[in-house]
Amino acid sequence: MGIVWTLLIGLVAGIVAKLILPNSGGPSGYVMTAVLGIVGAFLASFLGQAFGLYQPGEGAGLLGAIVGAVIVLFIYGAYMRRRT
Repeated sequence: MGIVWTLLIGLVAGIVAKLILPNSGGPSGYVMTAVLGIVGAFLASFLGQAFGLYQPGEGAGLLGAIVGAVIVLFIYGAYMRRRT
């Protein structure tokens, strides 16, 4: 159930991250934004477990997933700007 919960939170976190960084140079579609949000949620879960904020097997909450999604969206936007 933890992976499904992380996926759902990641979808919401991706949309919220896009609202926070609307002109980040990241993806313009909601599907790619949602995928980056899911990646951000998994990143936040991994880093949270590595730093001892979450127990093993425990996923990030909504706030942690939003922070992870904003980081991933920022990195993706910077990569795409540099690529073009």
